[in-house]
Amino acid sequence: MEISDVRRHVRETIDRAKHRASERRLRNDEAVTSFARFREDVAVPLFKQIVNVLKAEGYAFSVFTPADGVRLISDRNGDDYIEITLDTSGDAPRVMAHISRSRGRRIIEAEREVGSGGPEALGELDLLTFVLKELEPLVER
Repeated sequence: MEISDVRRHVRETIDRAKHRASERRLRNDEAVTSFARFREDVAVPLFKQIVNVLKAEGYAFSVFTPADGVRLISDRNGDDYIEITLDTSGDAPRVMAHISRSRGRRIIEAEREVGSGGPEALGELDLLTFVLKELEPLVER
């Protein structure tokens, strides 16, 4: 194969990679903005409502709102929590949940995608359904 052909193919590959990276950065920037709105308008108020109901039922939970997500955490055991964040590490941004619960000395952790698609595709009912399903093991004791 001629060096000019190899060089042309390498340059095309570099150009494609730069173009894809640029598109990914643009998608991620849009998703970060969308997730910030979702976090403030949907996730934080919903988590606070859940905490209020849990407290009324005798379960001690709190809501923490770090800059990049929202966390529902047990006041009795800091290892029991559900945290919602935005994951921009893949090709498409997605809303992820990090779930942690303790069983004796063991800590069981899992990561799951919340809904399908990015934060703009996620609604209040979708988030509520997801959180309630993941909350069951934390309140079954």
